[in-house]
Amino acid sequence: MQSQDIKPTDPKNDDVVENFELNIWEALIPVFALIIMLFYNVFVAYGDDALSGSNQFILLMGGAVAAIVGFFNKVKFDQMIEEVASNIKSTAGAILILLMVGALAGTWLISGIIPTMIYYGLQILNPTIFLASCVIICAIISVATGSSWTTSATVGIALIGIADAMNIPLGMTAGAILSGAYFGDKISPLSDTTNLAPAMAGTDLFTHIRYMLYTTVPTLTVTLIVFIILGFNIDTSGTADTQAILASVEKSINVSPWLFVVPIAVIIMIVKKTSPLIALLIGSLLGGVAALIFQPDIVASVGGGTSLTFESGYKGIMNAITVDSSIATDNESLKDLFSAGGMSGMLNTVWLIICAMTFGGIMDAIGALSAISRALLKLFHTTFGLFASTVASCLAINLTASDQYLAIVVPGKMYAQAFKDKGLAPENLSRTLEDSGTVTSVLIPWNTCGAYHSGVLGVDTLHYAGYAIFNWLSPFTTLLFAAFRIKIRQLATTETA
Repeated sequence: MQSQDIKPTDPKNDDVVENFELNIWEALIPVFALIIMLFYNVFVAYGDDALSGSNQFILLMGGAVAAIVGFFNKVKFDQMIEEVASNIKSTAGAILILLMVGALAGTWLISGIIPTMIYYGLQILNPTIFLASCVIICAIISVATGSSWTTSATVGIALIGIADAMNIPLGMTAGAILSGAYFGDKISPLSDTTNLAPAMAGTDLFTHIRYMLYTTVPTLTVTLIVFIILGFNIDTSGTADTQAILASVEKSINVSPWLFVVPIAVIIMIVKKTSPLIALLIGSLLGGVAALIFQPDIVASVGGGTSLTFESGYKGIMNAITVDSSIATDNESLKDLFSAGGMSGMLNTVWLIICAMTFGGIMDAIGALSAISRALLKLFHTTFGLFASTVASCLAINLTASDQYLAIVVPGKMYAQAFKDKGLAPENLSRTLEDSGTVTSVLIPWNTCGAYHSGVLGVDTLHYAGYAIFNWLSPFTTLLFAAFRIKIRQLATTETA
């Protein structure tokens, strides 16, 4: 997810709430209610504007339905609130990261860092291979940092800007970025989910990573092939205006390769295991310093002055960090690229996360999450059925609990013994948890991961979900391997079946 430093307190030690008085149909009432309300709200009432507030309230309404179910099953209100508080507390780091990303985007805009990335990117990246390049670049960065979140917040923002300038669909671009970002999130030993999954299943980190490569590499290969095909078929008419865009960038800012020092410094800090919060804060401050050095007129303008003074400089940097800011340009295609929302631009996403975790907390408190997993486990009796049940549980909990960690922790605890009973080595379970719990979280608008990446990249989750090929293909790959018993390791031997 974010990185090895931002995660709930000891998630592997969290207890999964059991409530054997709650049957599966009662557990599903809040889920059905939420799906119906969200469907109407998104597809009938609000469309793309649903995340501006109405979806957040719908999640609270779903939580209210879950609470009513809990009351009828003798779950105390205080217990529900306590679980909600625990859930929201677990996202404190993620919320702070979101705010820091907003600050970073603001100072990196007025300093010219993002426009400079776009400027050089337009000259280097060929439109035909752009989408495949996005996958590879983001895969490398996420393997090095262990963080899909950091990858989106750094190179992801720049790649979205380049795609917009080239008239390449932003949904496709975001899908390519996230496909690469989650490849690294799955296999990097620096990733928190890569460490959490084997801890839940009962295997060691490097056995888990090696075993996961069997499904991950083929999935990434298919993803790259699809994006190469898409690259040859997309309309890149915007490339005819590349020279005009480059001229407009040069006219609007002072372009300098020295500006790359700031993002490189941030990436190095994260690779060196600096806390992402500290790295992003330093990156924001370095962006402010770079703005004063390279773009003094822009800083003064954002600060409400005509020339750079201490007051206009201070206000310019603070405005970029906290509220909407923009760089003046005469090129219409650059106006959206040359604007940022600062920390305030992330508040809708923060709001969504809090409401989603409220719903997930109540679902956990009333025992609905464990009831759903137990019911799925009972449906299947074959080896393939066990894998399918695990995948379904991970997807269900990503949908209902809105949290990537719970989608690993709950099924991990529920299915560990079942895998042993079938004579299956624990790395089968840990791989399945990652192939279905880790990567699908970003496909759900109200999940913390979906909300984060949508907010950072500025692309609605529903617009990129179909193009996040690696993410939705991974569960199918793990099921395909299970169905044909490819690399299914038994407890009794060290060889795969």
